[in-house]
Amino acid sequence: MRALRFAAGLGLCLVLAAPAFAIDAGQPAPDIDLPAGSAPAARLSGLKGKLVYLDFWASWCGPCRQSFPWMNEMQRKYGAQGLQVIAVNLDAKRADADAFLAQVPAQFALAFDAAGQSAKRYGVKGMPSSVLIGRDGRVLSMHQGFREDERSELEARLAAALATP
Repeated sequence: MRALRFAAGLGLCLVLAAPAFAIDAGQPAPDIDLPAGSAPAARLSGLKGKLVYLDFWASWCGPCRQSFPWMNEMQRKYGAQGLQVIAVNLDAKRADADAFLAQVPAQFALAFDAAGQSAKRYGVKGMPSSVLIGRDGRVLSMHQGFREDERSELEARLAAALATP
């Protein structure tokens, strides 16, 4: 019984110690399709030269409801400087995403990936999860979740990245 508890505790520690993403800052961002949405390119690699804020979301995600107004604001504020916000929906049913969007409109690019292949490429473990991708196509930072008190820190990362050629 003691060995069983030890093994269970060790397994829990390994899960908790696992990285939130399958990629690290500085690595090239995995190229993904941006299917069936309003995204300006069919593939993420088509946005090289822009700063990309790639967000993974689902209709059932409470913090996603808070992040959408912030992403709308960031796209409005920094779009002319080269920021492209793209939100990839991972709902199995497009109707669920559409119902969410009717309540919380997006003023940035959307893509839909019901199979979740894009999230697997990035190793997404929770909603929302975001990846900031530099103009050179390399990952600058990753973030999981969204809280109101994180808004200024996240915006500071965007502004700093836009200030870097």
